[in-house]
Amino acid sequence: MNAPTTEQTQTSRRANVGTVAPADAATPPIATIIIEPSRGWIGLKLRELWEYRDLLFFLAWRDISVRYKQTILGAAWAIIQPFFSMVVFSLFFGRLAQIPSDGVPYPIFSYAAMLPWTYFANAMANSSNSLVGSANLLTKVYFPRLVIPLASVIPPAIDFAIAFVVLLGMMAFYGIAPTWSVLWLPAFLLLALTTALGVGLWLSAMNVQYRDVRYAVPFLVQFWMFASPVTYPSSIVPEGWRALYGLNPMAGVIEGFRWALLGTETSPGPLTAVSVGAALVLLVSGAYYFRRMEKTFADVV
Repeated sequence: MNAPTTEQTQTSRRANVGTVAPADAATPPIATIIIEPSRGWIGLKLRELWEYRDLLFFLAWRDISVRYKQTILGAAWAIIQPFFSMVVFSLFFGRLAQIPSDGVPYPIFSYAAMLPWTYFANAMANSSNSLVGSANLLTKVYFPRLVIPLASVIPPAIDFAIAFVVLLGMMAFYGIAPTWSVLWLPAFLLLALTTALGVGLWLSAMNVQYRDVRYAVPFLVQFWMFASPVTYPSSIVPEGWRALYGLNPMAGVIEGFRWALLGTETSPGPLTAVSVGAALVLLVSGAYYFRRMEKTFADVV
């Protein structure tokens, strides 16, 4: 049998290529998505954040499920911190220093302030350390980084709900009945959440670059508490300075809690209005700063 010539071999190859071409042409092209770092000031992309809401709920539930795991007292820690703080404040500020309490017993006066303050302090601390604590997740998969600090401010609300039951018992003990003003309570809790998230966005983004932030947070919390009307009423602040005092968002939150639950005489209206504006400024500016620094998180953390 004669061997095929070179011309016959080339003709056979061209025929084989011709038969395969239609199959290759029918294959759909593979889509390629290229993720590039952002530049300058960019939008918040809230729609993308909403698309990842399942991840938000998962991260929040993860933190809730392990919050009191392998602890002896468990959820009782949610009550111990504000309750014993109330005992100490009642002894030194209420009895010895004779700090006024807007016509209500000082123990419930201070405990009603400790509830939103404890939530704010825990939520802010969790949010500020959230990115560093999720370093492995940040470097392996893409998702809106805003999900992490946002999920970290949700679990402390469970502690707030547990400690709130004790407050209801104290109100019954002192014979204080809530009025229709109690309907404003969720709004004041939302204001505390907004403030904690706004500050947490600033601190969490800074904490990735400068690890000194986590050491500065306890000092910030301690200073902020004494700058807020936790142990004293805002009525002792001169009236001309109350608008400036309202630039501290927690001042409006705490006075609003007391007014809504205990019916204190101090109206939180003007003070709260300034606090709402300050909290929104913190939240919006913190979100844009967070988004601007987001491109460096995976490389630095």
